[in-house]
Amino acid sequence: MMKKIISWSLCLTVGAMMTVSCRQDIEEAGQDLVEEQQIGRKDVDYSVYAADPRAHACRIVTIDGKRSTEPRGAAYTETLWNAGQTVTVSFIGGSNFVRQKVIEYAKKWEEHANITFQFVQNNGMIRVSFVQGAGSYSYFGTDALQIASNTETMNFGWFNDNTPDAEFSRTVLHEFGHALGLIHEHQHPDVTLDWDRDFVYAYYAGAPNYWSTADIDYNILNTINPAYLTYNQYDINSIMHYQILGRMINSSTDTPINTVLSEGDKQIAGILYPF
Repeated sequence: MMKKIISWSLCLTVGAMMTVSCRQDIEEAGQDLVEEQQIGRKDVDYSVYAADPRAHACRIVTIDGKRSTEPRGAAYTETLWNAGQTVTVSFIGGSNFVRQKVIEYAKKWEEHANITFQFVQNNGMIRVSFVQGAGSYSYFGTDALQIASNTETMNFGWFNDNTPDAEFSRTVLHEFGHALGLIHEHQHPDVTLDWDRDFVYAYYAGAPNYWSTADIDYNILNTINPAYLTYNQYDINSIMHYQILGRMINSSTDTPINTVLSEGDKQIAGILYPF
């Protein structure tokens, strides 16, 4: 079942329930996986991964003569495009200036991921709209193919011709990260944030978000089950990480506002979509 969640004005999202490509491997690994996690992850030569990114969600490794499963990356595995694929993108509305900014920043992912965003006149695999006040959001990866062809799969709800470049960069990179299958980094399975849940619920329930408890859980508080993911180390500087107020996580400092791809983002892009 597809689920789309509208993002708050400082961070962006979308959602869908995924099938699990590596669950069988995890179940087969059983206690071996637990033992591997206790040993800890090792540096990996990613060049040995299979060419098909769907195949390297779980890499089978051997520890003390036993098979185990080593998850990598930060994406919903079942939503990945094929490495080397051309993904068409079209616009619904928006000024020429805003469209060109979206193209400029979306294509920065191509420098690190073996994927091509080809911008076309109509009926792209990804369809970008600019409905003001509707939030910014994107479906995960290939989930966009399940959406009716006359319906947007991504929206930028506050862009106009006066939007600063830093905001174009932050928002476009984030949403096209989702379009590549990437999750929110603060929902990474390896991070434990000390959430002040009562404060978080009250904060997002108010203006301008007016999110329900379910919305807040889905976008902010829930940790994603690693069985659904390809993931790497947690990266607080990821473009996929919300800026989180210190008050929300019982901290004296806020997390950074990330506006460009981090080194971790670049690495993960190459892991998911190898050249």
